[in-house]
Amino acid sequence: MQEDRAMRVMTALVLAAVAVPAVAQGTADYDFKYSYPAQAGRIAPLKAWLEADRAKLRTSTARDAAGDRRESKRGGFPFRKHDASREWQVVTDTPRFLSLSSVSYGYTGGAHGSTASGSMVWDKRVGKRLDPKEVFVSNAALQAAVMPTWCKWMRAERDRRAGGPMPSDGIFGKCPPVKDVTVLLGSSNGRAFDRIGVIADQYVVGSYAEGQYETTVPVSAAVLRAVKPEYRGAFMVR
Repeated sequence: MQEDRAMRVMTALVLAAVAVPAVAQGTADYDFKYSYPAQAGRIAPLKAWLEADRAKLRTSTARDAAGDRRESKRGGFPFRKHDASREWQVVTDTPRFLSLSSVSYGYTGGAHGSTASGSMVWDKRVGKRLDPKEVFVSNAALQAAVMPTWCKWMRAERDRRAGGPMPSDGIFGKCPPVKDVTVLLGSSNGRAFDRIGVIADQYVVGSYAEGQYETTVPVSAAVLRAVKPEYRGAFMVR
């Protein structure tokens, strides 16, 4: 998903001067950081949801870190400081929708931390937050329209990263179900969605060391047919 990644980076640079300040907190038990873009902060109900999400994540981080510190004292082993962060970025901002992606990181004292992707779209017309998958007729329709192309890319990309053919070993390398991936709605022109981003986090199609797999699939006639009728006007074939 090089185009979408570049677009998000460029957007972040443009908004740097007006972005909502990140909330950062450090204690002896944990470090915490949460941020979201200015566009989201200007939509009152969306801002309220993000603030609640931030509070929920910080509360769970503090609770889990405190619990692990107590366990370390009882067990006589070293406590490792926890870390949690979540950053929301703009994927695209069309007349009807604000499309956002998120990257979350968590470390709870193990061998390494974990990274997870997320997404949402805000429907400005009705004032509603949606999972991007909800704009499609069904997960099955989205799977059939998008995943064959994405999975063909994924298999070739696994081979490229490994420097040679990577067989499907029964655990990794299989085409994942839509429910296990993050879907982003992107636009090349800021007017309508014309590309679908798909992100598979670590362990979904490959090992932790392989990292995330992400690329975009253009909106085709088949993809458009998979969109619910009430949302098709927000899409265009690319």
